[in-house]
Amino acid sequence: MATLTPLGHSDQGGRPDGVQIMVARGYAYVGHMLSNGISTIDVTNPRAPRAVDFIPCPPNTRAHHIQVHDGLLLAVNAPAVWAAPAAMKGDYFAQSLTQTLAGRQRDFTAGIRVFSLDDPAHPREIGFLPIDGLGPHRIWWAGGRHAYASIHFEGYTDHILAVIDLADPARPAIAGRWALPGMHAAGGETPQAPAGQRWALHHMIPAGGLGFAAWRDGGLTVMDLADPVAPKLLAHRRWAPPYAGGTHTPLPLPGRGLCVVADEATAARCAKGLAYTWIFDVRDPANPVSIATLPMPAEADFCSKGGKFGPHNLHENRPGSLVSETLIFATYQNAGLRVFDIADAHAPREIARYVPPPPARMVDTRPDAEAVIQASDVFVAADGTVYMTDNNAGMSILAFEG
Repeated sequence: MATLTPLGHSDQGGRPDGVQIMVARGYAYVGHMLSNGISTIDVTNPRAPRAVDFIPCPPNTRAHHIQVHDGLLLAVNAPAVWAAPAAMKGDYFAQSLTQTLAGRQRDFTAGIRVFSLDDPAHPREIGFLPIDGLGPHRIWWAGGRHAYASIHFEGYTDHILAVIDLADPARPAIAGRWALPGMHAAGGETPQAPAGQRWALHHMIPAGGLGFAAWRDGGLTVMDLADPVAPKLLAHRRWAPPYAGGTHTPLPLPGRGLCVVADEATAARCAKGLAYTWIFDVRDPANPVSIATLPMPAEADFCSKGGKFGPHNLHENRPGSLVSETLIFATYQNAGLRVFDIADAHAPREIARYVPPPPARMVDTRPDAEAVIQASDVFVAADGTVYMTDNNAGMSILAFEG
């Protein structure tokens, strides 16, 4: 068996609510779920991480998803939905964002901010792309001219795929967009998502001229990116129902013709059933075939533990990080971090786990929040150092050996 050994921990300057994490040049950058900003943590000594900066968002705005590459940091600006749950209508995960925020005054800033990391301890804003609508959710950018983002534009039912031109990082621009049929309400289209489902792009990851995109309850699409600003649909697969949906993270493994796809568990105590992480054979991109699921953590009764149990995010094999087509690092919310060996893609197996202690204090003050860990994101450096965020419990730094 492999091992995950704790090295250090950070409460991120008193803001332990973490979502996406990026690590570069000895610094970890953390987007927050509730604190509405971006923290910079000095991790040159992983046993003694030190918060060195915090960039606040405009009022009622969060920057929970970020990207770091080539000396730049990209960050979303979107409505801080969890900070004001009383202003939300219904279930965020079971309907379009337009419905969720119906009647809410536009008191937030929507767009994508670009920061220079010339001084890696103190990101400096150099550009902003304003969005007419409810704004972005997540971005993928690993260098080059184009970034891919999920953006809720005015006139659409929810987040769709947007191509961002970064030829001049100080002046980012929209270069293309693509939506599932039925999402362009202003164009007269009729929504196709069944009642109680949310069809919305979470994010897309490109690899080998293809784009693999997760659409929450809308499943998985495979896109042809021969023209990077005009994606073309090759295949669309849905499995909700009968499964729970919430498709969140697509991880292409182009050297093996595989794609690992994590469904986010979106309800406490398994109220919507179990969410799975799937392995697809995508050697024929026009015909993705599900061939296995990763084994579910089973050493405890996680459904009864409280909070959400099941997948959230995967380490995404970013350039400069640990890149592996056989090791999958996955956060499983109240079941912590799991590492899987998929050398045999038809028989994946868990080889390491780490379940942190409960949060020292609760930042999440929603009435149904429970004092359990909710492991959110994971980033694995090239040397095997693992960085994991939690919605309340701060950042854990671990050494992976195996």
